[in-house]
Amino acid sequence: MTDKSRVHHADRDGETLSGEALHHRLTRTWSREPGLIGWLSTTDHKEIGRRYLVTALIFLVLGGLLALAIRAQLARPESGLIDPDRYNQIFTMHGTTMMFLFAVPVMDAMAIFLVPLMLGTRAIAFPRLHAFSYYMYLFGGLMLWVAFAMDVGPDAGWFAYVPLSGPEYTPGKRTDIWAQMVTFTEIAALAVAVSMTATILKQRAPGMTLARMPLFVWAILIMSLMVIFSMPSVALASSFLLSDRLVGTHFYNPYENGDSLLWQHLFWFFGHPEVYIIFVPAAGFVSEMVQTFSRRPTFGYPAIVLALMGNGLLAFGLWVHHMFATGLPRLGYAFYTAASMSVAIPAGIQIFCWIATMWDGRPHYKVPMLWVVGFIITFVMGGLTGVMLASVPLDLQLHDTFFVVAHFHYVLIGGAVFPLLGAITYWWPKFTGRLMSEKVGRVSFALTFAGFHTTFFPMHFLGIMGMPRRVYTYPTGMNWETLNLVATIGAFTLAMGVLVFVLNALASLKRGELAGPNPWDAPGLEWATLSPPAPYNFAHIPVSTGRTPLWDNRGELPVMTGLRVDEKELLLTSVLEAEPSIREPSPVPSIWPLIAAIVTALTFVGSIFTPYAVVIGGIPIGIALTLWFWPSDNAVHPEPVID
Repeated sequence: MTDKSRVHHADRDGETLSGEALHHRLTRTWSREPGLIGWLSTTDHKEIGRRYLVTALIFLVLGGLLALAIRAQLARPESGLIDPDRYNQIFTMHGTTMMFLFAVPVMDAMAIFLVPLMLGTRAIAFPRLHAFSYYMYLFGGLMLWVAFAMDVGPDAGWFAYVPLSGPEYTPGKRTDIWAQMVTFTEIAALAVAVSMTATILKQRAPGMTLARMPLFVWAILIMSLMVIFSMPSVALASSFLLSDRLVGTHFYNPYENGDSLLWQHLFWFFGHPEVYIIFVPAAGFVSEMVQTFSRRPTFGYPAIVLALMGNGLLAFGLWVHHMFATGLPRLGYAFYTAASMSVAIPAGIQIFCWIATMWDGRPHYKVPMLWVVGFIITFVMGGLTGVMLASVPLDLQLHDTFFVVAHFHYVLIGGAVFPLLGAITYWWPKFTGRLMSEKVGRVSFALTFAGFHTTFFPMHFLGIMGMPRRVYTYPTGMNWETLNLVATIGAFTLAMGVLVFVLNALASLKRGELAGPNPWDAPGLEWATLSPPAPYNFAHIPVSTGRTPLWDNRGELPVMTGLRVDEKELLLTSVLEAEPSIREPSPVPSIWPLIAAIVTALTFVGSIFTPYAVVIGGIPIGIALTLWFWPSDNAVHPEPVID
């Protein structure tokens, strides 16, 4: 051990250093530098999580405004409110924004903020990497929306099917911008997934075995592994598309021995797991909220964990049910029909476990719990229509109709956005230190729930009556007018509910009731620290004694001491049993992740106009990465745990 690594016991947290003295020492060590440079170079997972959340919610609002424009156009037949070209851009931007810039990033936001707190650790693994991921996500979203504002937004759908998105049918840069945006967001998602996986496996509090992990943490671990295995597929697909468009290759050109169906296979191998990448964290939200507001530990914990794993595994065997109309071999249809129906089993197991928890507990129907009830009702309805669409004969009749639009939104809004809004309300005290208004929250829930079903339930009937999706207008006399008008009224009601939610959140920042560390009497470790948490999260690393540690230890939570206070230091534990193994220094904040993201973004944007940008841009990217990882002269080395 070097002299630099020898630290007197007084420079470690423990009996000789605790209370206010420890708080001041840790605050000085873990706080970011003041000023703009400090703000841009921070790696605090709580700040990065808040930025992710705010940015994702802004994209939610933008995507929602586009949805209102779509519904306004379709409210009456033969409408000329929006011209066909702009309408194609609008529905493409709506789907792209919601799927790539909101749904997955907002789950990343919640995970980045909450998982280290739930695990009882002071920081996230690879903190510079998740800071880099945020800037890549931000730059990709800005590129897409600046292009849309300049009337060069993508117009081939959020799925960009070839040959429509190929160079023959979509000239110009619109599809190039879409494909490169995918690259931005997939790099960001992969970076977060790697960081989350390492954090969960190696930084759990002592005693937090895999069998004691919070269900939300299990959900994030499964989601991260799904991202790692699925995102490369869509990155490969978009790279092939860019290569066909910009370099002249023929990956998707059947006249040059390419295959247009290759795009659908690559895209949906990512696209269907993405639905569960969004749903699995939402299921984790529901498990935590049901447990807290039912005042009892979650019923069937092992069954829920296995069901989450089942969702993750089965999600990779369903992608062809998006391709039933492509003329694939009939034997394959039977396999994917069976797989599509079987995925309802793990979802059903979780729903029965949540209902059993509420049945056996004493439910308190606060606003977060109302969102849970709304989720269960809506998601079950969406699941039933999903089983219907798994039937090949029915799918062939309803393919590309508004029935599919209804099912898709029932699953994603009902299955992900409802739990998300409940989770934001539930953890808002941890984000801000204040509670949202209960009365306003109930109004927001009522408007959103009623508006959602008024919007999307009529679309089932529109689909059965033959109304195709992705058309900018429709003729009179088809008997679609009334249902479309009802759906449009519902859409504006839904938007009003979301607006009330946002106003409630903003108003609570100044006028909300002060929350305290644990306003809900919740059992998880994230509620064992301040609201909002200090820069160092925990003064002493807590020791987990069960699945509900705060309920199990109503007195004083056991802790482990001995970490440095003059340097950022983390406690690493074993993968299975979470036994303390080593004290690991945490990297200090750096401006180089931002600089690396800037030069990478410039390279990607430049490659839309010339392939030489990749070659030229590799030089500044290499320099930025070298300086990012350049070893410090004052580096602190890992040390074994002192018993």
